[in-house]
Amino acid sequence: MTAPLSQKQINSIVRSTQIVDDLPPVKISLWVGAVSAGKTIASLFAFLIAIKKTEGTGLIVIIGKTLQTIERNILEPLMDARLYGLAAGAIQHTKGSGVAIILGKTVHLVGANDARSEEKIRGSTIELAYVDEATLLPRGKDNTTGFWEMLVSRLRTPNPPRLLATTNPGSTRHWLRTEWILQARKKNMQVFHFTMDDNPSLTADYMRDMKASYSGVFYDRMIKGEWTNAEGAIYDMWTADTHIVPYDQLPRMQRILGLGIDYGTTNATSAILLGLGEDYRLYAIDEWRHDSKADQINLTNAAIVEGITKWLDGLMLPDGMRPMPEWLIHDPSAASLRVEMASQGIVNMFPANNEVLYGIQTVASVLDNGRLRVSDKCTGLIGEMSEYAWDPKATENGEDKPLKVNDHSVDALRYVVTSTETNWRPYLNHPAT
Repeated sequence: MTAPLSQKQINSIVRSTQIVDDLPPVKISLWVGAVSAGKTIASLFAFLIAIKKTEGTGLIVIIGKTLQTIERNILEPLMDARLYGLAAGAIQHTKGSGVAIILGKTVHLVGANDARSEEKIRGSTIELAYVDEATLLPRGKDNTTGFWEMLVSRLRTPNPPRLLATTNPGSTRHWLRTEWILQARKKNMQVFHFTMDDNPSLTADYMRDMKASYSGVFYDRMIKGEWTNAEGAIYDMWTADTHIVPYDQLPRMQRILGLGIDYGTTNATSAILLGLGEDYRLYAIDEWRHDSKADQINLTNAAIVEGITKWLDGLMLPDGMRPMPEWLIHDPSAASLRVEMASQGIVNMFPANNEVLYGIQTVASVLDNGRLRVSDKCTGLIGEMSEYAWDPKATENGEDKPLKVNDHSVDALRYVVTSTETNWRPYLNHPAT
């Protein structure tokens, strides 16, 4: 092991693997807390020790939301010699394969992204399991028992089986907290809580940047490591005085990053044009919107695409430049719209990143730190920003979901901000002017 470890990380490794003889065996160990807090490094070290101690009486499995997240979050760190020294060379995996060889033993990789995923382990006997981001494991219908409970029931080898898991906090009503963490002793479970200060490898600059990347409920969870509820307004940092800019006062744009399109047939279709100003801020420049209910007319896909392209062709920025977006980023579920755009010769298009919570978090962070502003021509977006709210029924079930009401322009904004992040994020290293 070459990575520096804090005493807290070392203690969690010792207690979770029972490498000291007088420690009582505990079936389930959970590392929970802030992002970049050292949870994964410590838990994977414990996993390597646990693999060496397996006796072949059951399967060894790694579980994550998808095979791709397992490869990115688990296998890539394990294969990094800067973290795990010589052990990194004892791991073999072919990208896309459902198995890996770790320390000479076969490890099965299981994606668990929907309620039916439990079928993948049903009937198995599991000796050792590792779970990445346990709060994301799927639940059954009506939020009943799901993958986690099935996994625990499969830990049935004669020698003590083990389950190691990591997660960031979620809602205080999340099933993992209410049914397991709060009943840890009863469930033969131990919980290790970490904050960013528990990771000795983080620099002050990195910690500052991470803290600037989150706001609101996401700051409480990802930075402070607290279980908190998503309630009320989603963009509670939004104020008209701070975030709305008169169109004729927009700065010169360095780049026109993209046009985010949220598509509706009976609901509204909204397109938000996003630019990067010379002041190193993001700007929602203008909006095209068609509401079939308000306008009392349904447009065909061809008419929607023609309307958007004619609107774009007629736009002129305050400095006299004509803004042409680098990308047209559409609702990923709008396959018919994508076909129509292609038929009209549009090639610079791709489906949006639709990770809802990540997108909300990203938009909230740039709003909160003053790096996103909205021109007064985006009337639909402005009308929705203060009304966009968390679904209280979902919160009661421990889930984070926005209400699906008046969300077309905010979804279009989320699509374009999140999907162009790799293009604008480096510019935010410059101070805003």
